[in-house]
Amino acid sequence: MSVPPPDAPSPPSPSGLPVTVVGIGADGWAGLSGDARDALRGADVVIGGERQLGLLPRSECAGERVAWPSPLRPAVPGLLAAHAGRRIAVLASGDPMFYGIGRALGEVVGAAALRVVPHPSSVSYACARLGWPVEDTEVVTLVGRPADRLTAALHDGRRVLVLSAGAATPAEVAELLRARGYGPSRMHVLEQLGSDRERHLAATADAWDEPAGDPLNVVAVDCRRAPGAPRLGAVPGLPDTAYEHDGQLTKRHVRAATLGALAPEPGELLWDIGGGSGSIAVEWMRTHPSCRAVSVERDPARAERIGRNARALGVPGLRVAVGAAPAALAGLPVPDAVFIGGGLTAPGLLDACWEALPVGGRLVANTVTLESEALLAERYRRFGGELVRLAVAHAAPVGGFTGWRQAMPVTQWAVTKPSKGPKEPVAPADESGSGSGSRSGPGSGPEPGSGDER
Repeated sequence: MSVPPPDAPSPPSPSGLPVTVVGIGADGWAGLSGDARDALRGADVVIGGERQLGLLPRSECAGERVAWPSPLRPAVPGLLAAHAGRRIAVLASGDPMFYGIGRALGEVVGAAALRVVPHPSSVSYACARLGWPVEDTEVVTLVGRPADRLTAALHDGRRVLVLSAGAATPAEVAELLRARGYGPSRMHVLEQLGSDRERHLAATADAWDEPAGDPLNVVAVDCRRAPGAPRLGAVPGLPDTAYEHDGQLTKRHVRAATLGALAPEPGELLWDIGGGSGSIAVEWMRTHPSCRAVSVERDPARAERIGRNARALGVPGLRVAVGAAPAALAGLPVPDAVFIGGGLTAPGLLDACWEALPVGGRLVANTVTLESEALLAERYRRFGGELVRLAVAHAAPVGGFTGWRQAMPVTQWAVTKPSKGPKEPVAPADESGSGSGSRSGPGSGPEPGSGDER
């Protein structure tokens, strides 16, 4: 279950007049349908960006013209309310409901009070020019977002369209591709799509040296991984070498099993308690672009490292909360799932996480210490779920032969919060820890040598 956005204001027009949003392309008035032209001719006020408003001939559109202020999104409710009772038309680039203003307008006035007249999107134009099937082409927007978001979409042989933030975006994309081992990828920069000023530039990212061009552009990437570049799969269980870490890392095979138990779905939010290197939160977010996570880490150096890993692996939106759990959990948005990778014996931590979860939320906890294992066994008896032991062995040299080297087994408790309480009332277990398995502070990765799973 995803956390809903804050309640939107009520529709601003007491007269009940719909807000008409009209998609417009780089070809301006000439490219508009009859419906779109009629909507703009009949509007009392037309709201849009300066560039979009400049595409409308004064002889055809006599309504008042209002340019969006900056920042745009927070201004939407007030601007619509200021023109309540008037026939409002809003201009949008291309398809208003595809990364456009249509979404924000719908949240404010409601779908029933919104009339949308779409135009072909830049994605449709770009795929038409390149001969790429739209349904097989991934789209990443960098409008108001960091370029690192593109990393998660990079897979050998895939095609990606990047919605540019401006004239500098193509160079940023080329630099990122080179840095992530995708320098051989062929880039296409398509400017002013649909207009008589349309321009198409192409080169590999390794060879890209074009100066900044038109700010109205789309970047198409035909992904090719360089020989020797790391292969980052689309499922959980990235190589351990993909992460920067100081030893506090949930290892690859256990990480894959942990993500399987957490079972992320699109739009869900994870609390990753004791972030360490951030690997669980990073791979949770990589499962779907709408998945969100908060990694709670008390050590500032590790918290900064989590941020670097998130950017390097394509999920720069990962939020890092620096502080000791459970105190650091106060004020965080309601989670759909919680992972505890360390600090289980911190007083009140398990109870705080359990209480924060809504009915149907999942909790997964890993440990390698007997003290924390006893705590998980007691919770398993009270709440059910699944208690498993994960054992992994790696082949290693034994003299002139090869044998198995066993890693420390990991005990994992995975449970879904039921609508009813525990199976039976049991006095709370002592969570103070006996010393050898507890952390020096809650909510972090363990101190070196403590043995907690991370």
